[in-house]
Amino acid sequence: MFSLFTYMFLIVGVNYAFACTPLVQLPTGDLWSPISLLVGFVFVVRDYAQRRLGHHVLWAMLAGCVASWYLASPELALASALAFAVGELADWALYTLTRRPFSQRILLSSLLGAPLDSLVFLTCVGLASPLAVSIMSLSKLAGALLVFLLVRRREQRIVCQQA
Repeated sequence: MFSLFTYMFLIVGVNYAFACTPLVQLPTGDLWSPISLLVGFVFVVRDYAQRRLGHHVLWAMLAGCVASWYLASPELALASALAFAVGELADWALYTLTRRPFSQRILLSSLLGAPLDSLVFLTCVGLASPLAVSIMSLSKLAGALLVFLLVRRREQRIVCQQA
């Protein structure tokens, strides 16, 4: 239950932070939100929640879409809700269908979900460029990569102890 509430709190918190944090203009003229760095952790916490609750995590994802809708201006709300729905459902599907170790499922599902989330969001708000989508995706993947490395190390220690 803790991972579910953490997941729902992160959804609301990240959406609120996106609405309140100014964008950074990159040298290319593209805009980037530093909050993108936190979104990768939302994908990972969803993986933990799904690990504990199974497909009931879909209800939390629906609540996240509703929260996304109400936390921003109509244009940003639509972009956020659509991006969240597409990215999280892709993350959920890959996590569900992949029967690999947990650390690999975290990484693989984020490798699909984060770029989709970025592409949909930036397209909806009219800021999509290959560079902007890449930078936002890589920002989101940073959190997933960190957790992947930590969980993989833990999995390897457990295997070594069992041998």
